[in-house]
Amino acid sequence: MKPRLAAAAERSLFAGLFASIADEMLATLIRTAYSPNIKERRDCSTALFDGQGQLVAQAAAIPVHLGAMPLSVAAVLSAFDEWQPGDVVALNDPFRGGTHLPDVTMVSPVFTGDSEELFAFLASRAHHADMGGATPGSMPLSRDVYQEGLRIPPTKIVVAGSRRDDIWNILLANVRTPTERRGDLRAQVAAHTVGARRLGDVLTKHGRIQLATRMSDLIEYGESLMRAVVAAIPDGQYRFEDALDDDGFGTETIPIVVTATVAGDRAEIDFAGTAPACEGGVNAVEAITLSAVRYCFLCLMATRWEGAPVGTGEPPLNAGCFRPIEVVAPAGTVVNAGPPHGVAAGNVETSQRIVDVVLGALAQALPDVIPAASQGTMNNVTLGGRHPESGQPYAFYETIAGGTGAGPLGPGLDGAHAHMTNTWNTPVEALEFAYPFRVERYAIRDGSGGDGRRRGGNGLCREIRVLGRAQGTLISERRRSRPYGLAGGDPGQAGEDIVLRDGEIHPLGAKAVLDLAAGDVVRVSTPGGGGWGRP
Repeated sequence: MKPRLAAAAERSLFAGLFASIADEMLATLIRTAYSPNIKERRDCSTALFDGQGQLVAQAAAIPVHLGAMPLSVAAVLSAFDEWQPGDVVALNDPFRGGTHLPDVTMVSPVFTGDSEELFAFLASRAHHADMGGATPGSMPLSRDVYQEGLRIPPTKIVVAGSRRDDIWNILLANVRTPTERRGDLRAQVAAHTVGARRLGDVLTKHGRIQLATRMSDLIEYGESLMRAVVAAIPDGQYRFEDALDDDGFGTETIPIVVTATVAGDRAEIDFAGTAPACEGGVNAVEAITLSAVRYCFLCLMATRWEGAPVGTGEPPLNAGCFRPIEVVAPAGTVVNAGPPHGVAAGNVETSQRIVDVVLGALAQALPDVIPAASQGTMNNVTLGGRHPESGQPYAFYETIAGGTGAGPLGPGLDGAHAHMTNTWNTPVEALEFAYPFRVERYAIRDGSGGDGRRRGGNGLCREIRVLGRAQGTLISERRRSRPYGLAGGDPGQAGEDIVLRDGEIHPLGAKAVLDLAAGDVVRVSTPGGGGWGRP
């Protein structure tokens, strides 16, 4: 084997080794969780960081989690300078590296076995189906973050392997489903226990010095790969603008503007001109905006990687990949809001529009690479109440897939989760088993994809009948605006939402409070993706 290829294979070996630790953490979290949102939809992520808090490896999970998780780790490292084996810190504060309150991040240290020297950190993030707040599911139509649920600054919930029951009791006293929350929190702690054990085995086998060297090498390699990706983009300035439908409180057509400046192997993504932060909870914090931009460039890197020589494995996704990309998100705007603004929908909806504008800008430079817009929303539905038979409380949350955008390489996909969400669907059987619901319909929404030489993917239609009284919210986008086409392709169809009650249709807006009686049906029809090329 040639020396260069041998070095590449060795690098790939250690990249896979580190990634396998994150993968096993993720598998543990999914298998031991209580809620369908984690064990069925897999709305969770795990990652490995070095001793300085730099991302080394991640499990292939939720993009909006992973691009933002380094900021959570940084917030934890700034809050604590003393660590013991078995410590676990939890946080969900959106203004300290979090995204929105249902996403609870945990961070724990890993020490070397011989000298008990701090070596690395493990992190997990999981979307908990309820964290308190004004409505079940903790995704209310909010005017400030205090209405959205319990806000947790970096807090040690396990110290030296012993759970702090006082802290756990505070958390569980502020949620609607404490049994389920306890199970999901314990599943995250279990994932960290498994990750620490596996990394400890690797440390024993390869030693601290070699592993630290390999981590540093992988991060530098990730930087070199991303610099090559950016260098392949023609130099220039590329501007694009799109908008959110509304904030749920009367503010409509909220513009998000980006100017992408590419110079050599560096890119600057500037959101100057974007709308100020809104009254409603569509505001994104800086962590979300960074995550969305990073995702776009990681997609480019993955595209460039196709056709790489055998033995080089998949491209590592780590802290080095982010270094050539500078993000300018003006404070006080809808892409960098501060407290006390509501942010529940910024994580799930504004993140999608940020991706749309960044890819729209890059499409001007790379017309033969970038696809048209995907559905541009996560179609968030939350419902909660008490089971009509058992009387037990429940809280349900899901996002619903839609059409993806067509591109120069092929048509869009029907009914797929795209961009900042990578969850699975909630299976009908699991949903009906766990909640007092009946799924009346789950089907492809034919004709919703945009026409073009390559047609956009179709959205979905999902109808859920509640069997008892339920309250919740619908938070969605692309109900007035449509996912754009590219190269002459048509836009995808906008989404539609209604409640069916006693044979009558009650239309819903993009953001709506749901107050349902037994027998009511919620129908969510999701947008299609944009078409590519003239029909």
